[in-house]
Amino acid sequence: MKLILTSILLVGTLLFSCSVSNEKSMSEIVDDALASAEKQSLVMALKYADKENTYPRTFNNGKDVTSGSDWWCSGFFPGVLWYLYENSNNPELMKYAKKYTEGIEKEKNSKGTHDLGFMLYCSFGNGYRLTKDDSYKNIMLTGAASLSTRYNPSIGLIRSWDFGEWQYPVIIDNMMNLEFLFWAAKVSGDSFYKELSVSHANKTIENHYRSDYSCFHVVSYDTISGIPEKKQNYQGFSDVSAWSRGQAWGLYGYVVMYRETKDKRYLEHAVRIANFTLDHPNMPDDYIPYWDYSAPGIPDEPRDASAGAITASALIELSGYVDKELSEKYLKIAETQLRTLASPEYTAPIGENGGFILMHSVGSKAHNSEVDVPLTYADYYYVEALMRYKKLIK
Repeated sequence: MKLILTSILLVGTLLFSCSVSNEKSMSEIVDDALASAEKQSLVMALKYADKENTYPRTFNNGKDVTSGSDWWCSGFFPGVLWYLYENSNNPELMKYAKKYTEGIEKEKNSKGTHDLGFMLYCSFGNGYRLTKDDSYKNIMLTGAASLSTRYNPSIGLIRSWDFGEWQYPVIIDNMMNLEFLFWAAKVSGDSFYKELSVSHANKTIENHYRSDYSCFHVVSYDTISGIPEKKQNYQGFSDVSAWSRGQAWGLYGYVVMYRETKDKRYLEHAVRIANFTLDHPNMPDDYIPYWDYSAPGIPDEPRDASAGAITASALIELSGYVDKELSEKYLKIAETQLRTLASPEYTAPIGENGGFILMHSVGSKAHNSEVDVPLTYADYYYVEALMRYKKLIK
């Protein structure tokens, strides 16, 4: 009996040792994920290479869904191509990155959208960072000037939407514009861009966030008094729930605010947002959130890979600004997220999934729109997170 027990223990130890030795390191996972993303993104690039003003949006029920350059997501795919070019120096990636980036140029004059940060900074911004092409810089400066026209100094915020019954709606997504505006302040020397960004961030802390550091999706302001008139979750489950991508937008935005200002108020706020989401009782073990932390059907609700990817990218940067204990916590969670997203559970086989890298994102379940589909911004922040992690461990 003792011999049998010893044999069982030995076999068990050998199996455990094999499983540990066969588990890929994070370095291997990141390199493999980037190589796979490059192959898939070239599939996507070729698909629309001969079509003018056509950008991937999603892939739903076996059908491609595209947009023109005026859709808020247009800058994400060229941004993916720039990141992947940065990783491998494949000239094919640069060729397509330029093509898809330059097709967005006319949006630099768009004053009817708040999404110019996504559209221009993710595309031209990454292109300029890697090429130092002055034409890219000038396009972005024009775009920043266009975006700034949506700022109302008496309210202190950038207006988001021009539709609906809201007087002056501001969505949490708008925090993602501020990195673009800080760049414009530094390059142009015009401090107005920094001033409006600080005002927007401060007002958002004041009015978007609840006492537990979850946030509303949209806050609308009275145009006369400047006081909030409505606080809602337009894309969330309810007005008192925590829509997961909204929490991710806020986290990312306040990490940027700390990086650009070194104001500890923003770092403390980012940490509180991170802790709310990461320690939430409805956060899954793999840290890929459900579409809303209060969705009633959990654990059978759809996951949102885009929220996971945005969070992972933000956590990697945030890990460099906090104490050792928090840094290790945030980095370990980001590693878990990247391992999960890089697995077959979320990464599509090459040539499938409409050419998108990731599966299982949610656009707006509240409107039954883009539910459990690939989304171009999920791919962008996933590739960005992979690149950030790779640079971190070099």
